[in-house]
Amino acid sequence: MGAERPALVQSDATLQPYEGAIRGRRDRYTDRLAQIEGQGGLLGPISQGHDYFGFHRGEREGQAGVWYREWAPEAHQIYLTGDFNGWDRRSHPLERREEGVWTLFVPDAKGVNPLAHGSLVKVHVLSAIGAMDRIPLYARRVVQDAQTKDFSAQIWLPPSPYQFAHPQPALERGLRIYEAHVGMATEEYKVGSFAEFARDLVPRVKALGYNAIQLMAIMEHPYYASFGYHVSSFFAVSSRFGTPEELKLLIDTAHAAGILVLMDLVHSHAVKNTAEGLDLFDGTSYQFFHAGALGDHPQWDSKLFDYAKPQVQHFLLSNIRYWLEEYRFDGLRLDGVTSMLYRDHGIGRVFASYDDYFGGNVDEDAVLYLQLANTLAHAVRAEAITIAEDVSGMPGMARPAIEGGIGFDYRLNMGVPDYWIELVKETPDEQWPLGNIYFRLLNRRHNEKHVGYVESHDQALVGDQTLLFRMLGPEMYSNMHKAGGSLIVDRGISLTKMVRLLTFSLSGEAYLNFMGNEFGHPEWIDFPREGNNESYHHARRLWSIAGNETLRYSDLQRFDTAMLALDTQFDLLRDPFIEQLALDESARLLAYRRGPLVFVFNFHPTASYAHLRLPVPDPADYAVVLNTDDLAFSGHGRSGSEPVFYPCQPVPMYGRDQSIQLYLPSRTAQVLAPRR
Repeated sequence: MGAERPALVQSDATLQPYEGAIRGRRDRYTDRLAQIEGQGGLLGPISQGHDYFGFHRGEREGQAGVWYREWAPEAHQIYLTGDFNGWDRRSHPLERREEGVWTLFVPDAKGVNPLAHGSLVKVHVLSAIGAMDRIPLYARRVVQDAQTKDFSAQIWLPPSPYQFAHPQPALERGLRIYEAHVGMATEEYKVGSFAEFARDLVPRVKALGYNAIQLMAIMEHPYYASFGYHVSSFFAVSSRFGTPEELKLLIDTAHAAGILVLMDLVHSHAVKNTAEGLDLFDGTSYQFFHAGALGDHPQWDSKLFDYAKPQVQHFLLSNIRYWLEEYRFDGLRLDGVTSMLYRDHGIGRVFASYDDYFGGNVDEDAVLYLQLANTLAHAVRAEAITIAEDVSGMPGMARPAIEGGIGFDYRLNMGVPDYWIELVKETPDEQWPLGNIYFRLLNRRHNEKHVGYVESHDQALVGDQTLLFRMLGPEMYSNMHKAGGSLIVDRGISLTKMVRLLTFSLSGEAYLNFMGNEFGHPEWIDFPREGNNESYHHARRLWSIAGNETLRYSDLQRFDTAMLALDTQFDLLRDPFIEQLALDESARLLAYRRGPLVFVFNFHPTASYAHLRLPVPDPADYAVVLNTDDLAFSGHGRSGSEPVFYPCQPVPMYGRDQSIQLYLPSRTAQVLAPRR
């Protein structure tokens, strides 16, 4: 494309000083894409590794059987061992082919293959570092022995594979994501299952009003407390939760309910473990990862991929296609994108200048890989949704690669929860800077889509607290009964609703909530580990308290559902039109519109306004469609129980030709819709 100015620069004049770097990023992408097209295209061999490597039914010279293939260029010899041969490490050698590919064909005997569905196997690798039993790289199921804690691959060739019964749904209205972890999605002291999630959580998510579930920790990981982020087997479903077929049933069940299912995909790093993972598989550190210190993450104790290697691109791109096609995931949330993009992994960096996004600290190989990954995801399924977990705010993150961007559909608006925590910890709410709050929630690149949220799993992990917990402290346990009374609880619940409504309506084109936070879950997250005596107490969700109508948790959940309905009814999240209507720091008032709706907040701790005049954008009467003070939401019901309408008056205000007068109690918010 040469000297043509990238569309990313055309749309943002402030990027002109970096036009050369952005053009180079775009041209490198198009050059690599053209090279791949000459080799069969993105949907060709480069993304079909899972259909070739690993275990597959096939034929050799007319004889039916099972093929096993592995890529290990520096290995001296490879053998397949397992319960099919009595764990003999020498009876089944693989044959070395070109480019470091090793193959073995095991023929059927009287219609039965020794590598039967469910068989346990390992691969015995001889290399420069000696002999090791390893897990096959493309294993689709890995199981752990309950006594020895040893992991083995399990042949997964079901005679009757799962048949999906329901089509993948289309996204309707804005994207409303329910972030979930299958293992802790139960109230019992145990690891939850795919089957239980499909039975219990999918109907719950549907009733709450979310239209997408984001599943965490799906890829196999040896250490449960890693939250799924230290992946060992990239093509295997975590066996803690169930079988591959049970995950497919979960996804099919969600699709039947009209719910999209997104996967939390970890391509930013891999577990160091050699017994279970990729590290040193062929005896070298550089088979998949950077050699030497570059291959080690300084904080995560994990290995870092070398994205420049065609074989690594092949492995990871095949992984993306596998999850989208084999399991019919509707999209991917890529974890740790900031760590991938920068050579210092963004550690301790403020990202205060555009120089940070285009200098020598940027890993352009990782940029190119992410561009290819997003292009592939949308080639596999045009409606696929890709989300970047990026805290740096790199320009173009959610713009097409052909424009000079990186190609994601959305970027997580990660600064928002950090900002709320900062405010709650350091500033009394009667001093919260309303103008700055409004600015911070809108401070994003408005030609790129963002996922706004108050808190995700990150804000609930051990050592941290949810926003409500920060405001209520021990009263989360002692004063949440509706029959009781507490100024601390009243304040915390009032502010929680207002904070969520502000974030939902201002901070993005999509919204995310971690499971349980919709009702202010009182417990943090801590997985069973040595430091807590292997306890499951904090690795579960207390669903029963949300269903207990004597507790305020049920009212918070009801508010969350009513808030989400603003999108289903008014298509709020996809509406780009936002403008401020009024701001009065001394009176603690903030009003703005998004789309057709007017949002008005009174943050004053004591002052209620009986005849508050407010400019409105449309010459129409306005009806209250959501009131945080409703009794149903643990409010005080100061506006009464009848529907509230505010007649339009031809009284100019702040440049508007019309205004209304309304009653706005202290620490409450109302959402108004014009009556057509």
